[in-house]
Amino acid sequence: MNFEKYQDFIMEKTLELLNINSPTGYTEDAANYCLEEFRKLGFEAKLTNKGGVLVNIGGKDKENGLLLEAHTDTLGGMVSSIKSSGRLVVTPLGGMNANNAETENVTVITKFDGEYEGTFQLNNASIHVNGEYNDTKRTFDSCEVVLDEDVKSEEDTKKLGISVGDIVCFEPNARITKSGYIKSRFLDDKLSVGILLGFAKYIADNKITPERAIYIHITVFEEVGHGGCASVPEGVTEAISVDMGCVGEGLTCTEKQVSICAKDSGGPYAFSIVKGLIEAAKKAGADYAVDVYPHYGSDVEATLSAGYDIKHGLIGAGVYASHGYERSHKEGALNTMKLLVAYADL
Repeated sequence: MNFEKYQDFIMEKTLELLNINSPTGYTEDAANYCLEEFRKLGFEAKLTNKGGVLVNIGGKDKENGLLLEAHTDTLGGMVSSIKSSGRLVVTPLGGMNANNAETENVTVITKFDGEYEGTFQLNNASIHVNGEYNDTKRTFDSCEVVLDEDVKSEEDTKKLGISVGDIVCFEPNARITKSGYIKSRFLDDKLSVGILLGFAKYIADNKITPERAIYIHITVFEEVGHGGCASVPEGVTEAISVDMGCVGEGLTCTEKQVSICAKDSGGPYAFSIVKGLIEAAKKAGADYAVDVYPHYGSDVEATLSAGYDIKHGLIGAGVYASHGYERSHKEGALNTMKLLVAYADL
């Protein structure tokens, strides 16, 4: 089967989604995008009360359903206070790290008064003025948002309509290189959403009715730990989180592979699922790696913690520099899709 034609589709949809701001807690636009894209492919899709998207892919055996989970919420920030200078103190949403967010352009989304641009900078960011520039630890206490507006006081900023609780979105800076790498903030986990759209398109294009019921849940609170806690359809016996595969020292996965996680911070994944995923990768000719992630938690572990009686697994295209300026490759996305098709026995 020719899967390569789905690479461009996956990359196109991933780029579109990357350019929709969706920090945890502000995901309506991204969720609506996903809702419409699955519907365009001909599938029944609905918004959950929580704000995620639940898709019914179809299938004959509804007593042995498979749930695939990916998340469209990302890291970001929220205004926690306004300084006397008119600049903004930010609290992170999820695991946003000040060290690699410094100097990034941001958009402040107010609750009632539109959007404003700014930059996330170290306090007193002029190196020709600040003698402690090199020695200052970058934290959300030592950095601030400098608004691209003529504000000189807290009152000036408040007059713009900016207030505590407004959302701060960091630019993704997404691009695809000639060599096939995709670089962006928030590939975790928008690349996986693109892969699941490719997986759904493959089923639609080939008019496949799966032997077992398959559902997709695009979650919206994964970055704060409770994305997959609800909305598991009746009859689901297995859930697989399709998230980023870890790439780094001590691990074997590269950006061109699909990673199968055997264990992460939440403990081991179901041995039978890990074994089945490896067998499916071999069957599909998908380039894969099996790794243990030292600092990681997934949607499907939240599903288990919510009390659902399921077996669980975790896969994803290899992603380097997680929670920073991330990088993967179109081959990693393709290998992930191949694995999903083989595991679902399509």
